[in-house]
Amino acid sequence: MDSASLAARLDGVRGGDSRELDRVCEEVAQELVGAGAEPPFDVVSADFAADARLICADRYWRLRFLQVPDVRTAAACAAWLGAHVAAGARTEVLEKWSLGYAFITRDTVESAAELAEATGEIVTRDTASGDIARFATLYHAGKLRANFCFDELHTFLESSLLALAAGPHRSDPLFTALRAFAAFGSRALTAEYATGLLDEAWGAGARRTRHVVDVCLNGIHAAAPFDGQGELLRSRAQEAVTEYPADHLFRFRLACGQYLCGAHDEALASVERALALLPAVGSRGSHRLLQEQYLGLRTTVLDARLRAGREAEFQRRLEERDAEHRLRWERLEAELRQARSSAVRAVELVAVFTAAIAFAVGSLQVTLNGAIPLRDRLWLITALGAGLAVFALLVVGGTWLITRPVRPSGRRSRNLPPSAR
Repeated sequence: MDSASLAARLDGVRGGDSRELDRVCEEVAQELVGAGAEPPFDVVSADFAADARLICADRYWRLRFLQVPDVRTAAACAAWLGAHVAAGARTEVLEKWSLGYAFITRDTVESAAELAEATGEIVTRDTASGDIARFATLYHAGKLRANFCFDELHTFLESSLLALAAGPHRSDPLFTALRAFAAFGSRALTAEYATGLLDEAWGAGARRTRHVVDVCLNGIHAAAPFDGQGELLRSRAQEAVTEYPADHLFRFRLACGQYLCGAHDEALASVERALALLPAVGSRGSHRLLQEQYLGLRTTVLDARLRAGREAEFQRRLEERDAEHRLRWERLEAELRQARSSAVRAVELVAVFTAAIAFAVGSLQVTLNGAIPLRDRLWLITALGAGLAVFALLVVGGTWLITRPVRPSGRRSRNLPPSAR
């Protein structure tokens, strides 16, 4: 095919007309696939929204991967990318293509035998820089990530021949982020280990690309539950939103973190902002799938907020009822104390009057008994008065001892209602 004419067709599309740009790029990509030829032009930017050459190459390789979704196609794509994409845009395009094509072909994970056979060919082809093995590794790892095969992903990145062939690229932040993703989801690895890998990838400075951030947040969100998961996701997603304010996916991750932390109003605002930012175009982004996820989270947040409101209202009513019962119990206790005090006073008064009457009757009998000498009568009257006084004191003291207030001990009575304890 005439590379000059193809480039002219693409360069002649007006950047402001997205539909025309889409149509021409798709047509050229279909023609290249039909002719069995790779794009003959070079790409100098990573602008997937307006660069016609990049969009066309993206459509071309998407068709190729849908036809043959294996690491051999990934190796061919990596070789083309290294030869035709400018160095300044290469990392962005490489990461977007490798993970994006992995996502749309996630239902075609190659077996260990198929992967081993293809790896031998790739290693033979890529003996110097490891660039081709890097792309192929990210592509296969992206499939495992999309299918949430955490343990398989961990094993593949740590020990597969294809990953080892990537050489120095294995220390790239994106590789570390994928290892963190695998560790977060694995039941065999600890959350502390995964968090250490996350911090390593997150702190990569200028080498921390948008895709590194995406994989890190995805790993926290998809992790096996651990203490502090919600707060970690919320804090990291907030950093991502600050750095990429127009990224709808990061707004969605932030909403997930806020929901896990119980901040329902903030989560609702974030997910609605994500829906507003979600573009209605693009094949890799899968607008419908993302929209369903965002709307599903919005419904979940609304339900959770409604339940929280009902629980708060129920708790408020419970507290009011508890306070009412406590007040009634205190009033009842006060009335019981008053009744008990009146009864005690009545017993004491009866004891005193009984002793007085007994003393009067006894002393009168002694006084009127003329056969007893005066001195003996006085002693008898004194002894009678002393005995009756002791009797009255015993009755009053015993009554006080029996009915005295008892200080509550440390253990609460099992017979009292909770509101009165």
